[in-house]
Amino acid sequence: LMNRRLRDVVEISQSMFAGSYDGLRENRKIETESFMMAGTFTHTNIRREDLPEGNEINMCKAMDQLFQRMRDEEKLNTLKELLKVKLGTLSSSLEKQFTNISLEKLNVLALNIFNINSEEDVLKIIN
Repeated sequence: LMNRRLRDVVEISQSMFAGSYDGLRENRKIETESFMMAGTFTHTNIRREDLPEGNEINMCKAMDQLFQRMRDEEKLNTLKELLKVKLGTLSSSLEKQFTNISLEKLNVLALNIFNINSEEDVLKIIN
């Protein structure tokens, strides 16, 4: 068991470092702990709630959820940078609102980026 767990952790870590999960596409079950441990090794921010339920998880599903969240965070950061360029600065209250923004709102914001000229415009979209 220990060997299998170690092998899992090493394989998952390699994929996380490479930013690819081709090697992990098999639909195999792995222990949730192994997945979390690999995240720790690679400084990949994995939250328990991002993973499927249970002590064992499906590797593909877990990687999909993880990469999806990383893409969403990337999208959010890019959008914030664009808004800073457009508006000069973002107030701390607006920054705070971005921490809880839904993906739908994020997409609407991205589509409207050229029509935004003030923080009020941003607030109209995200609230």
